[in-house]
Amino acid sequence: MSAEVEEKIGRYIKNMPSLPITVTKVLEVCNNPQTSPADLNHVISLDPVLVGRVLKLINSAYYGLGQQVTNLVRAIIMLGINTVKNLALSSAVLGNLPVNKAAAGLDMEGFWRHSLCVGVAAKLIARKRGVDSKLIEEYFTAGLLHDIGKIPLNAVLGPDYMLTVSDSDLGRISLIRAEDRKLGINHANAGRFIVKSWKLEGPVGDAIVFHHNYPDYDGPRRDVLYSVILANHFANAMEIGFSGDRYPEKPAPLIWEFLGLEQGLFEEMEPVVNGEIEKARIFLKF
Repeated sequence: MSAEVEEKIGRYIKNMPSLPITVTKVLEVCNNPQTSPADLNHVISLDPVLVGRVLKLINSAYYGLGQQVTNLVRAIIMLGINTVKNLALSSAVLGNLPVNKAAAGLDMEGFWRHSLCVGVAAKLIARKRGVDSKLIEEYFTAGLLHDIGKIPLNAVLGPDYMLTVSDSDLGRISLIRAEDRKLGINHANAGRFIVKSWKLEGPVGDAIVFHHNYPDYDGPRRDVLYSVILANHFANAMEIGFSGDRYPEKPAPLIWEFLGLEQGLFEEMEPVVNGEIEKARIFLKF
């Protein structure tokens, strides 16, 4: 990567709006193992928009409750602290990412549908494997945000990024290989800058940085990372949305083995994914 390109990417990310104070505080509170629903209520109650999203989620058809929940503490208890944290994070990140519709490298509607699909598929994979329901939203958020490094590449490099996507298509090579060849930087590298800037450490940050470079990963969150990798493979195989990558590399067998899954899983997931994507679009407002 040239110093000039690195400087442009870094400047763009530095000028992106920081996460809202409420969301930063939510992440801080939730990272404390002693946090209670009352503690989280104290923070969230200061943000009417976030309060509305939490109550909208608990009262949605997805949860199918018999009566409406209007008490925020009760909603947090029923959803779980981790679910509320990831709803806050996902909404804030999507709200803060600039959308340059004039940048033609990526079709943004297709990009976000792909991202939603990966989030939904990662969540379904976690559920299939019996992951604790209070942890499942971590998988959704990691899948939803795994490709955010493409946003600054698309916005800053513009025509060059469009040619990179074209080179990937014409050369029948993965987009990340085309990015490295043509730009000297790939979307995982760019994603690392965002992770650092917004302090997205943990499973979400690991998925952003390592979803293509998983052989180098030696952290403790392989479960989430590998689930996102399989979910990304699912989204590409089923052609749900489009993130600029028509010839992605297939996940190594060790990922299937680690998760204890077989490829027939995709056939089970396909009928329910589109419905889940539409639910997620409503919650996240895009």
